[in-house]
Amino acid sequence: MDIAIRPAHPTDYQTLGDITAQAYLQDGLLDFGESDEYLDELRNVAKRAAAAEVLVAAQSDRILGGVTFVPSGGPMADIARPGEAEIRMLAVAHEARGRGIGEALVRACIDRARTTPRCTRIVLSTQRTMHSAHRIYERLGFTRTPDRDWNPIPHLDDITLITYELTL
Repeated sequence: MDIAIRPAHPTDYQTLGDITAQAYLQDGLLDFGESDEYLDELRNVAKRAAAAEVLVAAQSDRILGGVTFVPSGGPMADIARPGEAEIRMLAVAHEARGRGIGEALVRACIDRARTTPRCTRIVLSTQRTMHSAHRIYERLGFTRTPDRDWNPIPHLDDITLITYELTL
């Protein structure tokens, strides 16, 4: 598998935004009231790249997936506390799944967290139904942190995100 994990270039943004939006839509993860607004967020890779590090998995010139790595808080952090990095918006194109791309992207984030000054932990939020992602996180040593589970849309009780952490 000749997949390279690298920082996203502006020429990758449209493709990665489409992959991310399609991954969430095809997996049935946008079935709540604000889905259109969040769909715009998923597509807006330029906004993420201005506030965090966006990585892509590429094979030759073809983008197969991506992830947002938030090294130390800022506007892209949802749950990170001081000394924590955060993983956001992990997505792999449907036709590229099952090839280890999601795991490679998460490993790249772990490597970046280990080289981030004063970073002692990496955290993430995920939906309850993202079982494939949960398996990746657990295989890489992440543990559930139920005390940090949260709801991004408080008036919709069924959107509680579950959380994981990895101590570095």
